[in-house]
Amino acid sequence: MTTWVFYRDILIPSINKGLGLSIALIVPSALLGVTVGVLVGAGRAVGSKTLTKILDFYVALFRGTPLVVQLVMWFYGLPSLALIIEGYFKPLGWPDVWSWLLLSPYVAAVMGFALCSGAYQSEYIRGAILSIKKGQFLAAQALGFTKTQTFWSIIAPVAIRRALPGCGNEIIYLIKYSSLALVVTAVEITGQAKMTASYYFRHLECYLLAALYYLALVTIATFILRAIEKKLAIPGPTAH
Repeated sequence: MTTWVFYRDILIPSINKGLGLSIALIVPSALLGVTVGVLVGAGRAVGSKTLTKILDFYVALFRGTPLVVQLVMWFYGLPSLALIIEGYFKPLGWPDVWSWLLLSPYVAAVMGFALCSGAYQSEYIRGAILSIKKGQFLAAQALGFTKTQTFWSIIAPVAIRRALPGCGNEIIYLIKYSSLALVVTAVEITGQAKMTASYYFRHLECYLLAALYYLALVTIATFILRAIEKKLAIPGPTAH
């Protein structure tokens, strides 16, 4: 089989199949990750001491353990936990309500990516909030704003603008981290490349094309993020 025929008839269709799943993993994971990051970052910056300690533990846990271990725990660990719980409560006549712990590969991957990404993004959000001068809080209070109004109307818009480059960088990382979905049997770009390479023993071509696909995704995401930054930039001489 010639190289062109291999690319046209086998490799490209295979990688395209994985591309669809990769996009389906990346988009919701990025959106959920940003949402989690904003909520956790805001809670850690302006929340109560108890809330801050709880959120600090979450961030320390997800930043301090490898993503691949987290994915394995979501996909393989939760079913084991469900069996242990069921074995304990079933003799007591309790109904089987633990089946929700049996996650599909897709759900386990999205959950793992979103929670891990959210932990990192919360650091950007928290740092952006803490970087805002205290005078803005005092000025808002002098104008009669409540703490909630001050945060969402004055602090949050500025903090999001400052945190956007860091959060965008984390989304770029997420695109590449999506290759770890193969660990939970979600066959995306890397999974398709691996299977094709193992069957046809053409590892260079398969992984090289997979790398080009990831490069294209990162390039597209970079253009989108830069457009968002430009759209949200505050007009004036300091906009750059």
